[in-house]
Amino acid sequence: MINRELIRLKVLQLVYAYYSNEGKTLEAAEKEFLFSLDKAYELYHNLLLLMLGISHMAERMVEMQQNRARRLNEHDSVSTKFIQNRFIAQLRENRQLKAFQEKQNALWGEEDEFLRRTYQTITKQPFYQEYVMSGESSYEEDRELWRKIYRNVLCNNEELDEILEDNSLYWNDDKTIVDTFVLKTIRKFEEKAGAEQELLPEYKDTEDPKFATTLFRTTIENETYYRQLIRERTLNWELERIAVMDLVIMQIALAEITSFPEIPLSVSINEYVELAKIYSTPRSCSYINGLLDTIAKELIADGKIDK
Repeated sequence: MINRELIRLKVLQLVYAYYSNEGKTLEAAEKEFLFSLDKAYELYHNLLLLMLGISHMAERMVEMQQNRARRLNEHDSVSTKFIQNRFIAQLRENRQLKAFQEKQNALWGEEDEFLRRTYQTITKQPFYQEYVMSGESSYEEDRELWRKIYRNVLCNNEELDEILEDNSLYWNDDKTIVDTFVLKTIRKFEEKAGAEQELLPEYKDTEDPKFATTLFRTTIENETYYRQLIRERTLNWELERIAVMDLVIMQIALAEITSFPEIPLSVSINEYVELAKIYSTPRSCSYINGLLDTIAKELIADGKIDK
């Protein structure tokens, strides 16, 4: 699940924090960095559990509606199709998700009001109304309903973002990426797999943990060298006048360019330009792109890197 896009983001966050906290050792910073990656995987599981929390709230509200109908002797039946959704039933029994629940405190146990409001929002969606009003659905239609719910209601949900931020500062910038992993997980579910359906592993690739620790350590250990490369190519511009975030982004980019010859140069530069679009100034993107390209080409010409 933790891919290189997320790793680069985490390296940027924790390297920046390292320079903001002058008393922190490299060992302590690395420990915090690895902890932040683990927290991203924890977020992934909690977002899967959120769907179960919403479904459980729906069960409670449907039961209340049924009790009210009986008290008033109303004959209109309350639809139970949503709470009988087969994808959710399978997710509830998932072996890996259950194992996670046994080790972690439930995030959604004290969020009844949020779960209630979210369920009410879901019931107003046209795709929900179409689902409930249609006849018996297939497993694939049950699963597709939850993919639509997640994409349209839970992604870009400000109230949810606030709850997550209150629970962990490490989740501030993780959710957008982790959302894509949750949607991928929903698509991958197959009815025949039952409770043994595999969730995404913590790391997408066996090389990624090494990539993460090497990139983080190399960035900090070779700070002097990377900043000298930048200083020598910023004519009439003192290093101290470069925005700190821009400097950190370029420093990490140079660590990747010089340490991982198998990664194409264009890929590395583009990844850090994208980070600059999010975390730095509008003018930073072209500046960082041009400077990294110049430095890399000179390093290649001098035989210092092989790309």
